[in-house]
Amino acid sequence: MTASSTRRATAAHHRLAAVGAIAVAGTLILTGCGDQTKKDNSSSSAAASSAPLASKLPTSIRDKGVIRVGSDIAYAPVEFKDSAGKVVGIDPDLAAAMGKQLGVKFQFQNGTFDALLTGIRSDRYDIAMSAMTDNKNRQEGVDPDTGKKVGEGVDFVDYLTAGVSIYTRKGDTKGIASWSDLCGKKLAVERGTVSEDLAKSEAKKCPSGKKLTIEAFDDDQQSQTRLRSGGADAASSDFPVAAYAVKTSGGGKDFQVVGAQVEAAPYGIAVSKENTQLRDALQAAMNAIIKSGEYQKILDKWGAEDGAVKESVINGGK
Repeated sequence: MTASSTRRATAAHHRLAAVGAIAVAGTLILTGCGDQTKKDNSSSSAAASSAPLASKLPTSIRDKGVIRVGSDIAYAPVEFKDSAGKVVGIDPDLAAAMGKQLGVKFQFQNGTFDALLTGIRSDRYDIAMSAMTDNKNRQEGVDPDTGKKVGEGVDFVDYLTAGVSIYTRKGDTKGIASWSDLCGKKLAVERGTVSEDLAKSEAKKCPSGKKLTIEAFDDDQQSQTRLRSGGADAASSDFPVAAYAVKTSGGGKDFQVVGAQVEAAPYGIAVSKENTQLRDALQAAMNAIIKSGEYQKILDKWGAEDGAVKESVINGGK
């Protein structure tokens, strides 16, 4: 999800982690029976010792064997729960591949998208990996609505490129083919995302008597439900998510993408600016799986190959 602040001009998805504390919706925690401290520590040490990039991690994380990942796990195909309740998708698969390089497990914890960066600041998470668009506002801790600095910002390890799309009910486009066609219409979006930012920007351009009504929801699934039921004329999300919804919802009979992607921008793994060692270790792991070909196989699996990058960079968003 591209987090707020221009997500696509070629499409820049993306959910914007809004400033302000919002309670985390839920957390997936690792549990076990009995005292497994010795077992867990020995397992972590064994995994780390055999991993090629383990030495790049901060000692505290390497010893613990776990990287805590804040993620809004309702954004298929990037991250979501399958019918068995397992967390799956592009981000979990990439994280698992990186974990083999680093000798650690990536533990995904569910939270509302616009509270993920707050979770890093409060040490709830080590990183945020949630289809989050890397942009200057997030890097600098600036509120996109006010232009004022509200936090220290984060660094991003970029790993995919995506843009923002609009989609409607299939066969019922309401004449919508671009953002400028939304005036006088009702649009469903996920709160705190680039889609919401773009909608707010477009609403300011609408003529008198043709107001763009924006309905913002906690997650993308709620936005899709609103559109499916006829409560909105269109919805917007990152292109990979919109394309997946079009392909899978109602067996492909519910939705259709209209117009082209806009504001293409990189997805990034968000890391505290104080944790440069973890940031650099993640970049090294991402570049290792890109070089090995495992990265491409994962994107192909989820139909996201068009967003592939040749190299992971730090803070490549504009």
